[in-house]
Amino acid sequence: MRKLLFLLLLFYTLGYSQNPYPQDYFRAPLDISLIPSGTFGELRSNHFHSGLDIKTQQREGLSVYAIADGYVSRIKVSHYGYGKALYITHPNGYVSVYGHLQKYAPEIESYIKNLQYEQETFEIEVFPNPIEIPVHKSDIVAYTGNTGGSGGPHLHFEIRDNQERPINPLLFGLEIQDNTRPTIKEVYAYPLSNDAHINSSKEKQKLRLIPLQNGDYSVENIEAYGKIGFGIETIDRQDLATNQNGVSNIQGIFNGNLMFEIDFKRFSFDETRHINRLIDYKHYKEDKTRIQKLFVEPENPLSMYKNLDNNGYLRVEDSTNSVYKIKVNDFHNNPTWLTINIEGKKTDDIKSKPDSVTPFFIYAKKNNELLNKNVSVNFPENTFYDDFYVDFNVRNDTLTLHEDIVPVRDNFSISFDITNYEYPESEKLYIARLVGYKNQYALYSSTKKKENKLTTYTQTLGTYALVLDTINPKIKPVNFSKGKWLSKYRFLKIKIEDNESGISNYRATLNGKWILMEYDYKKNELTYDFNDAVSTETENNLKVIVTDNVGNSSTFETLFYRK
Repeated sequence: MRKLLFLLLLFYTLGYSQNPYPQDYFRAPLDISLIPSGTFGELRSNHFHSGLDIKTQQREGLSVYAIADGYVSRIKVSHYGYGKALYITHPNGYVSVYGHLQKYAPEIESYIKNLQYEQETFEIEVFPNPIEIPVHKSDIVAYTGNTGGSGGPHLHFEIRDNQERPINPLLFGLEIQDNTRPTIKEVYAYPLSNDAHINSSKEKQKLRLIPLQNGDYSVENIEAYGKIGFGIETIDRQDLATNQNGVSNIQGIFNGNLMFEIDFKRFSFDETRHINRLIDYKHYKEDKTRIQKLFVEPENPLSMYKNLDNNGYLRVEDSTNSVYKIKVNDFHNNPTWLTINIEGKKTDDIKSKPDSVTPFFIYAKKNNELLNKNVSVNFPENTFYDDFYVDFNVRNDTLTLHEDIVPVRDNFSISFDITNYEYPESEKLYIARLVGYKNQYALYSSTKKKENKLTTYTQTLGTYALVLDTINPKIKPVNFSKGKWLSKYRFLKIKIEDNESGISNYRATLNGKWILMEYDYKKNELTYDFNDAVSTETENNLKVIVTDNVGNSSTFETLFYRK
């Protein structure tokens, strides 16, 4: 009897440890089938995706429901990022997040709009206290949209713990239909020690994938020696979508021993940028595919690793035969396997590609400063993961600072001395990062001026330059003209553009009173809702002022009529 009780307790403990999250507490945030266009933890630019992107049938305006009782603890409206976002804190300590919203439910909409008018700003972030905006499970709290950095209508949905760490929402019992196995698209082998080589080469090797009839993969046998590792590009699809989404778990097994595992269940925002240490960053920048390394290099603090043996590195000896298996799982445990047969074969006199040597060497653990003519660059210690030779050159107010092929951990500064520029030209300069074919596009990099020095803080290597912007922003009406009657119009729309340093701020008034104009940067459009009822007059004077990032300003004024 005691043995039976022990086994029951053991099975209960194992089941609970596998998923300690409540299964029946939360409902779904939408009333339609949950079909993800993006999954939790999938690899994005400089970050892991922190929630589910749920398809909304290519429409806006679907009802968004509170997934449980709680209170609105944060409301944030921004031009970029999540756009209009809502945060609800629940009694069990979790926080649900709803992003890219079209608008909030009437009570919440009224609350935030009053504050926007009071503070005369569209972008706003507030933290209501627990008694201000209570909600109940299944209350409509918002409507789906396409605001902020969204690439199309959808709901970005998160669940966070009481430490603000995002957790895969599917762990809480939300259901999606998925019987489709992950796909492995590419596999690479990496020599990782001075004596290591793979297929008679010291360079990383792309291995030819061989699809098997059962849906798994193998590769042609490889010859290797020394310390090596592997990396894969892998994606997952759900049954009702064609989107290439992220996977949930990857394991590396060497001769039957688990050497490596990464599990995308939870992470913290503090660690998310270390995605660039997980992936082969140089490969991503050159080939636009994300190869996940199945070994953990130094200075990689990601918490998603588990069951590591020798940090996933393999040691292949001469005259041996080994098998390395990679298992890729989606959240619903649909597995895909890749088998790699390795023959240990030591080969002498294999030439390695010489490192590129420059006069400038970066020590990752030290502060590094580079100076040339009117430009200075400061890398605080731990800006980088590894030591390396950096390209550094200044010519005609253009800085070549290596290529964007080295992952950066934190901000570093670039400063230009502009003493040789005279007023008013000196007031219209900014620092830009040059991108595109032959660096034909100048992207504004947030620039601060102190006396005769311009400084920007960035996390990207590449080419930077001083750029002059003397062109005022452009403003033009979209759905009306001067002197027009707008009695039947709900919205007033204006297009604003600045193709140089970019728009910094705008201000709109109606008969001298500030009005809320929502900014959609994807459309370069401002929109005013006449339901705000700022003016009840027949004749209305609209004034819009737009300022760019170096202070160039344009003013648009017009009259329209409305009953």
